[in-house]
Amino acid sequence: MAYAVKEIFYSLQGEGAHAGRPAIFCRFTGCNLWSGHEKHRADAVCQFCDTDFVGTDGDGGGSFKNAVDLAKAVVSYWPDSITDVIHPYVICTGGEPLLQLDKDLIEAFHNEGAEVAIETNGTLPVPEGVDWVCVSPKSGSTVVVEEGDEIKLVYPQVGHQPSDFVHLNFEHFFLQPMFDEDENEHVKATIEYCLTHPRWSLSLQSHKLLGLQ
Repeated sequence: MAYAVKEIFYSLQGEGAHAGRPAIFCRFTGCNLWSGHEKHRADAVCQFCDTDFVGTDGDGGGSFKNAVDLAKAVVSYWPDSITDVIHPYVICTGGEPLLQLDKDLIEAFHNEGAEVAIETNGTLPVPEGVDWVCVSPKSGSTVVVEEGDEIKLVYPQVGHQPSDFVHLNFEHFFLQPMFDEDENEHVKATIEYCLTHPRWSLSLQSHKLLGLQ
């Protein structure tokens, strides 16, 4: 199978339970909830996405003919000085990574000594072998991934409410304020919800606050 990748980069995880952790991000091209083109946003299931996942023209991006080639390319971003001490941590994101992430690629990452995480909208089944599963539901979609390591819900969303997911089998439950023209009010509302519903914890997009990729 060939893989289409928008970009590969090394940075710090900015959100959720692993916030601050060094990671290699492999951003796949494509999503099943939006084309990524502004002309289609009004008809998209997810209308607040601010990520460019169209094409293969980003740094490190391209078309990779097989899983081994992609895994080697991704892991090459990990600092050589710590490879023998700390396993590379690879976050597969998008777009929607589960349109492309498969058993062969997971195995290839593991063969390179990498720990594999995904950030998914939860509408597609997760293949076996993924080491960390983060689900971020989008209003208007049907979530089929009902267990994992963390669920991270952008708040508030019309349609999806935290109460819709609190019964699912996740270790961590995060609310992340919607960042738009009303972001200050959304932050206040998210803090208040977490304080009154302590099953949920606050997650901020610290990479944006710090100016990281």
